[in-house]
Amino acid sequence: MKETKEFQTESKELLSLMINSIYSNNEIFLRELVSNASDAIDKYRFVALSSEGKYPIKDYEIRIIPNKKARTITIEDNGIGMSKDDLINNLGTIAKSGSKDFASKLKEAKEKQDLNIIGQFGVGFYSAFMVASKIEVLTKTVDNEAYLFTSNGEESYTIEDSKKEDTGTSITLYLKKNTKEVDYDSYLEEYKIKDLIKKYSDYIRYPIKMNVSKETEVDGKKQTVIEDETLNSMVPLWKKNKNDVKDEDLNSFYKQKFQDYEDPLLSLFVKVDGTVTYDSLLYIPAHAPYNLYSDNYEKGLMLYSKGIFIKDKCPELVPDYLKFVKGLVDSPDFNLNISREILQQSPMMKKIADNVEKKIVAKLAETKKNDFEKYQKFWEAFGEHIKFGIYSTFGGKKDTLQDLLIFHSLKHNDEYISLEQYKSEMDKNQKNIYYVSGENLTAIKMLPQLEKYVKTGVDVLLLDKKIDEFAIMMMRDYDKVEFKSISDETASELSDEEKSEIEEITNTNKRLLDNIKEALKNEVDDVVISSKLVDSPVCISTKDGMSLEMEKTLKEQSMSDEEKDSIKAQKVLEINPNHELFKAFSSIQDNDELVKDYASILYDEANLLEGREVTNKVEFVQKLNSLILKALNK
Repeated sequence: MKETKEFQTESKELLSLMINSIYSNNEIFLRELVSNASDAIDKYRFVALSSEGKYPIKDYEIRIIPNKKARTITIEDNGIGMSKDDLINNLGTIAKSGSKDFASKLKEAKEKQDLNIIGQFGVGFYSAFMVASKIEVLTKTVDNEAYLFTSNGEESYTIEDSKKEDTGTSITLYLKKNTKEVDYDSYLEEYKIKDLIKKYSDYIRYPIKMNVSKETEVDGKKQTVIEDETLNSMVPLWKKNKNDVKDEDLNSFYKQKFQDYEDPLLSLFVKVDGTVTYDSLLYIPAHAPYNLYSDNYEKGLMLYSKGIFIKDKCPELVPDYLKFVKGLVDSPDFNLNISREILQQSPMMKKIADNVEKKIVAKLAETKKNDFEKYQKFWEAFGEHIKFGIYSTFGGKKDTLQDLLIFHSLKHNDEYISLEQYKSEMDKNQKNIYYVSGENLTAIKMLPQLEKYVKTGVDVLLLDKKIDEFAIMMMRDYDKVEFKSISDETASELSDEEKSEIEEITNTNKRLLDNIKEALKNEVDDVVISSKLVDSPVCISTKDGMSLEMEKTLKEQSMSDEEKDSIKAQKVLEINPNHELFKAFSSIQDNDELVKDYASILYDEANLLEGREVTNKVEFVQKLNSLILKALNK
């Protein structure tokens, strides 16, 4: 007997919405139908195991049958099948989930069976109408009831008694006509079906089979034969016992999954079972992706829910400073919407993301401790991201990340040292962790400000990356020891005797210093007697926190000229009181005009010593030539 039934009004509306709006990618219809087939086998398997032999244990499988001539694709399972009421309730009423109801009953009965129910919404079936103009569902239950459900996804559907040899369900899609936008015939091609199964359903626990054509050679002639092929691998690498997974397995999976030619630098095999449950494979590449710093780079981990692929890149699972991390997360606890897309702001997502971050940071800390050579390779590739993690959170990640930081330093030549090592090597009277910034290590090592620290043996961190100084400023201190830039005019730690000596020289040469300051009022904010220079006559320091390198970096950002003009380091010209040049200036300090005339030479010389450009090269050469001529004519 054939019955025609109308979809409920709300079901019609939801059906239209689903077909046209909810699913953003029509190829996922195969994922949904395969997932439903897996559910059906799960249910039969449970019933068979608890039936005391009434229902036979089968060789469970899901089968895909494309028919190019009829333009149909069929997805079959040998699972539980659907009764007439099941068809009405689960297919005739959209968003009524048989799988969800089944799982709920199991939970209430406190049955502890190995079931993995994927379909939680009862709407996945209707995603097939994105590619099909008509769908037929032939099904048979364990009680030998067989029915044929037919629908075009519009006003109504029909259910009629039918015949079927084995229990299970066969869903046949009659494909829509091709359009300029969509080639529906592509879903009949073997390669396309294989690709979709590999992408979305590779880790379904039951074999997904299809007859495929293969070329073989018989008696020297090539012939095409039809062979049965299993399209999915069934057991995900991350679901295996950790002890059974070798490094070669992890590396091979990484290179295949993320299209990299090189083994990853580090890999993490993570299994968590508690308030949050998830499995994860996480990788740190051996080199930065080519587009890591471009605007179109997408961060994120691959997302699976119970072995079903959901999303290629889920950005919520990794913080920005770890955007270079590759990998995947598979959890039964993800909160998905009805089109199996992740719901972003779920508490479970946040818990898993926090846990993933901790695992990665812990792995880096372990590598730094046990394999410093490998850690240095990581640092060369991604160290700036760790510093960005501190800077971008305004120091919020300081405690998490500070012990991952390593730097070049004055005393350690080209070797890296950690902040912990720097502090452990400090003299007991040293009050600060000293640092200096510059464009590169070669330029930094030539800075006159380093002379005193070289002489006294005090170590200085050499910051050669633009992000360094910004991260240091956000940290403020390490283990209660404050950072101090040696480019700051007050950087030197002076004894009372040294302070008194500087003050006396300053007072004696006040007229000289005032005249130089007046002459350079458009270039510097102050002129002082230096306590840090040893051999060089002059240097340029700063005050009030902003260094010259920081000023340069900030002005390189996109902003208006007016905004750039507002960014200005407070420059200070420091003069070495023990240098012959200062003594020569001091001897003519009563000649105000002469001092002012040659003050710019001191400033230009300071710039040259620090690797910067002289602003007015013509004026500099003229004044230098004048000095040479006067000296030669004496």
